[in-house]
Amino acid sequence: MKVILLKDVAKTGKKFEVKDVSDGFALNHLIPRGLARMATPDVLKNVEHMKKAHGEQVKIQNDLLKKNLESLSEKKITISAKANEKGHLFKGIHTDEIVKALEKEHISIASEHIKLEHPIKEVGEHEITVSAHDVTGSFTLEIESSEK
Repeated sequence: MKVILLKDVAKTGKKFEVKDVSDGFALNHLIPRGLARMATPDVLKNVEHMKKAHGEQVKIQNDLLKKNLESLSEKKITISAKANEKGHLFKGIHTDEIVKALEKEHISIASEHIKLEHPIKEVGEHEITVSAHDVTGSFTLEIESSEK
């Protein structure tokens, strides 16, 4: 059975590809879960329109991300956390905490775009890299020690 994938499906194909899959896989898995539609002549005509609309949406998202990254480079984001007298944090700062701090500054960036090799465990200023698709930027994150 020929189907048009509406989402990326592992080991099957990418979004908007026309694939020939077994009837059982299509009728029992792909179509009920909204991952694909039967490739009828009418739907095949609409695939190009759907690809174009999706491309425009991705472009808008990339432009918004680029704007957010440009506004981020000028900012210094501050997070308070408990630390000992040597400046070591009791709990590491992960991407989720960074995303929450960015949202307080009215900047929306997904956690998967923030690149951290390991959680931040020291007080001070840290350079955080943000990258998505072909857009890359960075900002300064300051970790302050809060009262115990």
